[in-house]
Amino acid sequence: MEETDRSGGTERVPFGAFSSVVVFDLETTGLDSRSDTIIEFGGIKVTEQGGSARTAEEVELLISLPKGKSLSDPIIRLTGITPAMLRESGTDPRLAAETVSGLLSGPDTLLAAYNAQFDLCFLYYFLRQHQLEDCLRGAKLLDVMTVYKDRRPYPHKLCDAIESYRIEGQNSHRALDDAKATWELLCAMQAEADDLDRYVNLFGYHPKYGVSGPRISSVTYRPQALCSDGKLYDRKP
Repeated sequence: MEETDRSGGTERVPFGAFSSVVVFDLETTGLDSRSDTIIEFGGIKVTEQGGSARTAEEVELLISLPKGKSLSDPIIRLTGITPAMLRESGTDPRLAAETVSGLLSGPDTLLAAYNAQFDLCFLYYFLRQHQLEDCLRGAKLLDVMTVYKDRRPYPHKLCDAIESYRIEGQNSHRALDDAKATWELLCAMQAEADDLDRYVNLFGYHPKYGVSGPRISSVTYRPQALCSDGKLYDRKP
């Protein structure tokens, strides 16, 4: 598959074996997927049409805070999202969960995110509150950060990857912007080396700290040092 970019050129789109790729990002009230909650979801679904890729669907949602939840000053400073924005423009959590579930669902769909372990744990607990978690069952998953750690030295934040690959998008700490930047990063990574399929359902973790949050049953986890000494998929379990 190929995608026509804004300058009139083309980019090879990753994972032609999948009927669609959903790239997503979240902003949350904190770091604990069990006790904190999602305040913003951004995602794009890219599909193939006529031999080229197109953005079939784009979702950007502010999500109202549940009763008793609040935003800390550090989260407000990081994201620019305020309690007033959530009160005035926030989507009801149930409706948001239905919208997100619809975007993620579909046969032969790959779900991709930067630091996917974090986002997927939050998504699971959010969707489970509304009995919609089945859309994640058996999903094919890609952690873009795992790929980046194999290709570039520390540091490994999304902003570092964007700079390293000279991506036009910015790491704004707003969900849709970061999802779009991650998609552009995927395209650049695919152009660099055609091995992204080897990372599907394979997540790296810091050997000192272990896996962050609950393990996902469909994912194979392997320790991944800050300075890569080879490809994660080539290492023995």
